[in-house]
Amino acid sequence: MAVHPNPKKVLVIGGGDGGVAQVLTLYPELEQIDIVEPDEMLVEVCREYFPDFAAGLDDPRVTIYYQNGLRFLRNCEEDYDIIINDATDPFGHTEGLFTKEFYGNSYRALKEDGIMIYQHGSPFFDEDESACRSMHRKVNQAFPISRVYQAHIPTSPAGYWLFGFASKKYHPVKDFDKEGWKKRQLFTEYYTANLHVGAFMLPKYVEDILEEEEGKK
Repeated sequence: MAVHPNPKKVLVIGGGDGGVAQVLTLYPELEQIDIVEPDEMLVEVCREYFPDFAAGLDDPRVTIYYQNGLRFLRNCEEDYDIIINDATDPFGHTEGLFTKEFYGNSYRALKEDGIMIYQHGSPFFDEDESACRSMHRKVNQAFPISRVYQAHIPTSPAGYWLFGFASKKYHPVKDFDKEGWKKRQLFTEYYTANLHVGAFMLPKYVEDILEEEEGKK
């Protein structure tokens, strides 16, 4: 939202707890927020036990589709300005949301200047590194711009987690509208305009991993 100059339609894959929707509703320029969540019970439970988060689902711009995210994307073409993959991990029932087909379908579902954000996993432990490598290789092959940023999340493995930024046009740092975002004066507990830039400054061992995968065809 701090990089795309004029987003109107956003698709959230997963996000049944309403947390991502809650944040997106803070941006008045958004006209449509579609959430694709396969687990209807998750939404019901979150509405009951996490009402502060789930309140975002009640915004009139939000529509929830109870279906598989990959299947939903197959029917989309240049529909969205931003896609946020809020699926948990590239294992089990969400494995299909981290495949070459998923990233290719996401590319097709985005408008000509669209942006995709996704979970990138953690490179810290050997058992997680292979999935991290695989994701970057697939996205790098699907999008002309592919960058990775980091965050400190205590509940994630090693407390160190990566996220991916992929775009057809915009660079996450070069096209970052720092002053425009600061003028919004949104309350945040973690994110700042300076952190936005710093998050893309990765440790060397992470850079090495990503560069190795970028060199593969």
